Amino acid sequence: MSLPRSDTFVNTMRSVKLDLQGNRWLAVVCLLLAANPSFAQTSTKAAQATPPPPVAPKKPLVQKEGNVTVEVGVIDNAEYRIDVPDNWNHNLVVFYHGYSETPYHFRPGAGMNGQAKPMLDRGYAIIQSAYSQTGWALAVAYPETEKLRKYFVKIHGQPKETYVAGGSMGGALTMVTIERNPKVYNGALDLCGAVGPTLVHLNRRFAWRAAFDYYFPGLMPPLNPVPANFVETDALRMKALAALNAKPAAADSMRDLTSLHTNAEVARMMVYFTYVIGDMQDKAGGNPFDNRNTIYTNSSSDTRTDYALNDGVRRYAADPRARSYLIDNYTPSGKVLKPMLALHTTYDPLIPANTLTLYNSIVEIAGYSQNFVQQYVHREGHCTMSSEEVGRAFDELLLWVHTGKAPQAGLQRESGR
Repeated sequence: MSLPRSDTFVNTMRSVKLDLQGNRWLAVVCLLLAANPSFAQTSTKAAQATPPPPVAPKKPLVQKEGNVTVEVGVIDNAEYRIDVPDNWNHNLVVFYHGYSETPYHFRPGAGMNGQAKPMLDRGYAIIQSAYSQTGWALAVAYPETEKLRKYFVKIHGQPKETYVAGGSMGGALTMVTIERNPKVYNGALDLCGAVGPTLVHLNRRFAWRAAFDYYFPGLMPPLNPVPANFVETDALRMKALAALNAKPAAADSMRDLTSLHTNAEVARMMVYFTYVIGDMQDKAGGNPFDNRNTIYTNSSSDTRTDYALNDGVRRYAADPRARSYLIDNYTPSGKVLKPMLALHTTYDPLIPANTLTLYNSIVEIAGYSQNFVQQYVHREGHCTMSSEEVGRAFDELLLWVHTGKAPQAGLQRESGR
């Protein structure tokens, strides 16, 4: 079955276990941060630059959809959507959508993003940019959304309170925003977000794809560079799955290495990783990935399997300028000056909750752990929290902002329990 290249597809079908592999990535990044705090201060040039004044959108369409006034339009090549409910409380939520391989469009009558709807239902206006880039769009999404926010203020006036929220890659953008522009925002809600250094989680995916090539040589397209015309197909996923099923020992090693549960997940993720790697190579103007210093572990309970993998896997060097692009987009500072609540499922094969252990440590090293709380719900899947759970998390964030009482970390509790 062919599925659309969309955020919904990514949120439901593209799953990969990004576990910390014995916290070795955590140790590396924390040592870098402790030894050289300036390492955490990198940011995109777009994020650092003073954003230009808001530009009036071209021919916006404004219409009523039930009890909500919806405006869709374009600002500087980025589509946007603004929702203002009839019971607007004069507060605003800036919402970021997740990773999308094809251009993201806002269509009149299409309804509200499911993750943002609980906030709309509570009387908050919602603004969303579609971003002018697809894929890992941090370099443009932050400044384009800031232009949209200024446009909203120009049209509707300064909100009493402003919050930032987002899911998946949108969670990473929530992190970027609250770190880079805290004066504007009262608080942040990260939903199943890819927070932490891009260098860590994308380079790890590259290393895993290289390991797959060791076990199944010639099955997937080249890694450096990924062919410019590469597209994900069901045929390639089925080909990878058949190869995994035909070599049980190699399949076991790939599942152990990635912590994915099934051969089907491994097959799907190897194809998806290939697309992401190619996307980043294109954006960075070269190969930003490097596995020369990667020591592969946990590929089997038999350490000789790790020996063979490390001796036989192909090693790749990063292009320094492309590597800088990866670091710039984005290495967090951990400087969280406003309350930030994160909500995850207990098992998220795409962005597992323990990924936040790394970001939490960065925040602690920066000295702002009092402003970051991580919660989870008992559910499997990527961004599969219910609307009720998202709404409850938002309510807890509001209570934190208004009273100074931080939510309880860990399992999200039902109201009154």
